[in-house]
Amino acid sequence: MIEAIIVSIVFGSIVALAALICGTVIIINRTRAKQGNRGADSDEAQIVQEIYQGLERMEERIEALETILTDNKKRKNSNE
Repeated sequence: MIEAIIVSIVFGSIVALAALICGTVIIINRTRAKQGNRGADSDEAQIVQEIYQGLERMEERIEALETILTDNKKRKNSNE
């Protein structure tokens, strides 16, 4: 009878240890996955900001080109 108790204690300890190790691995993986998503979100936010800044610069260039075109039209009309 005592042998059965000893075997069950040893086997139970092994199972508990395996469950603890598996639980720790799962928690670490979930934590890393969440951190990876945050990094992806910040990368996406940075890309969106860069696109927005690029569009602002393009808008300024288009306005400059429009100004040049209207000035050229005015000069041609005044010369004629």
